Amino acid sequence: MSTAESTASPLARDGAISVRLCRAKYELRSRLSCHPAVYLPLARRKYAGNVGKVVERDRTQVVIDGFQRSANTFSVTAFQFAQPEPVDVAHHLHAAAQIAAAVRWRIPTMVLIREPDGAIISHMIRFPCVTPEQAIRNWSRFYEAVRAVRDGVVVADFEEVTGDFGVSIRRLNERFGTAFTPFDHTEGNVQRCFELIDQRNVGRFGTVEDHTVARPSAARERKKDTARSAFMDPRLERRRARVRALYDDLVTGG
Repeated sequence: MSTAESTASPLARDGAISVRLCRAKYELRSRLSCHPAVYLPLARRKYAGNVGKVVERDRTQVVIDGFQRSANTFSVTAFQFAQPEPVDVAHHLHAAAQIAAAVRWRIPTMVLIREPDGAIISHMIRFPCVTPEQAIRNWSRFYEAVRAVRDGVVVADFEEVTGDFGVSIRRLNERFGTAFTPFDHTEGNVQRCFELIDQRNVGRFGTVEDHTVARPSAARERKKDTARSAFMDPRLERRRARVRALYDDLVTGG
């Protein structure tokens, strides 16, 4: 044990251990979540009471999923809001295993994507123990796996989803021969979706937590400068360039 460690307060040592454990769990989950045979059984056990979280071959009608902070909650809320009848949607697993399984089973699948700078910085705010390197690596793992099954999914960019999600649903219908009702992206409908998101947040947490609620948040805006500074470390430039190139490839690929 170093002198610094031996003289640190128990609270400081406990904090350092907690951060290391958090990072180790994050890394393990990131690696496992790319492997359907390993990760999906674990996810089904973990989310056994959360119907619709994990794709099911015989029940799921559509998968809508992407890396965290890529308009996942808005897109699923808006999609369900637009449908005249309930639709079984697998969503919010944030795992490439979910996408790979859906493609193998020929389930209509929409993969959400956001330009990596914004997605990763927002992700770091949501998961403050994670290093920029880990967050970049996780984003890259997810979308490298998506690129491998690119012909079996519709990729919906954050700008399209938040600007006119009806276009994304129409592209899904064209690709898979489905007849889902496109979202009418009016200001009133968007506001109604945000209200539904807040209501669900209250139901889950008892209040609207500005730092976690899945819609624009003033609390997160105030934390962006710190996360952006870490993400923009000059030593990470090559990694940033690679994920930006991957994003461009997926978005321009149709």
